[in-house]
Amino acid sequence: MTLFHRWLFFATAWLLSMHGQAAALPSTTARALTENYADLAHAAYADALTQAKVLQEKVAALIQTPSTANLQAARDAWIAARVPYMQTEVFRFGNPPVDEWEGQVNAWPLDEGLIDYVAPGYHHEMGNVAATANIIANPSLKLGATTLKLDPITPELLADLNELGGSEVNVATGYHAIEFLLWGQDLNGTGPGAGKRPHTDYAQGKDCTNDHCERRAQYLRAVTELLVRDLETMVAVWQSGAKDNYRAQLLRQPETTLNKMLFGMGSLALGELAGERMKVALEANSTEDEHDCFSDNTHNAHYYNAKGIENVFFGRYTRIDGSRVQGTSIADLIKARDPALHKKAVDAFAATESALKRMVDSAEDTKAPMKFDQMIAEGNAAGAAIIKAAIQALVAQTRALEEVARALGIEHLSPDAADHAL
Repeated sequence: MTLFHRWLFFATAWLLSMHGQAAALPSTTARALTENYADLAHAAYADALTQAKVLQEKVAALIQTPSTANLQAARDAWIAARVPYMQTEVFRFGNPPVDEWEGQVNAWPLDEGLIDYVAPGYHHEMGNVAATANIIANPSLKLGATTLKLDPITPELLADLNELGGSEVNVATGYHAIEFLLWGQDLNGTGPGAGKRPHTDYAQGKDCTNDHCERRAQYLRAVTELLVRDLETMVAVWQSGAKDNYRAQLLRQPETTLNKMLFGMGSLALGELAGERMKVALEANSTEDEHDCFSDNTHNAHYYNAKGIENVFFGRYTRIDGSRVQGTSIADLIKARDPALHKKAVDAFAATESALKRMVDSAEDTKAPMKFDQMIAEGNAAGAAIIKAAIQALVAQTRALEEVARALGIEHLSPDAADHAL
């Protein structure tokens, strides 16, 4: 068991122990906390839906009139759509309806050869029988004794093709499938540059490049439609006023909300963001483990994941129209109970924001940008230092959250970072 996996094992054990306990809060406080938590989730998913619909419009324009400008507009819309969505991932952990749904929307990494053409020498997941299926090029696919009909390409078909052949990297839907269809493979390794798919991959007739442009457009249209549908589902899950949705269920048991909030923040910060999304990629020097790998948008994905954790702690979310959702928060509760611990937690969140902002600033430097895939390159000491600082800040933040949990009545927490001190 590697150092990271030992660290993740102990961290997960801690988070699970937290998730199974119930904190003692006055019923009115627990309900106010739950109401605001649900309001934050609903607002963030509603914003993600709004941006996904803009993306859908830009995709339609690209398909109707393929051009460099329309391709760039669709790419810009995809990047904008990631801003609110990445702030929703904190709701995934501890809320089963979200976790069960999320794989269709944001699963990664993916074997892109399942979807479309790939460069010679493409390295796919070992043992993946569908790694080079190329849905776009093939109206049918034979897997063993089974022949799958892949025409026409519809949202329902794509949903059914997720994890084809039992492989988790066979991702046919969601943000990253769309990302691949807009950018194509990033063939630069740990060097500068993102994917360079030409707009003519969606052109008609003799102007079509890389063949099957009509089916590629069909795929892009269908996968974007499915994303919008999925986000509509999640908005409904958190909608106020419904009698039988998940929000209503939470409000029937508001005493469980604090646990879910802490579990979600800790899981995303420690096991997922610091671990799977940063440390694994850095240790392996692997661009295959980069989150938004085709677009080189990973720095923003990490930053807004951390922002989502911060939103839940402080009980506030700034919407894409500039308005703010705000209410009863964990920060309020701990400030009233232990001002010194409140300051420690606030400082930990500030340190995390600073560390992730440094990653963003480096990636978006106009003179010498260093994207996340360059930071993880073997021998890049400066890039490694940026990532390690972010990991350390997230670990320290999670430790502060453990103290907050204990102060608010969730006992018997003993997080173990397995000597994870960089």
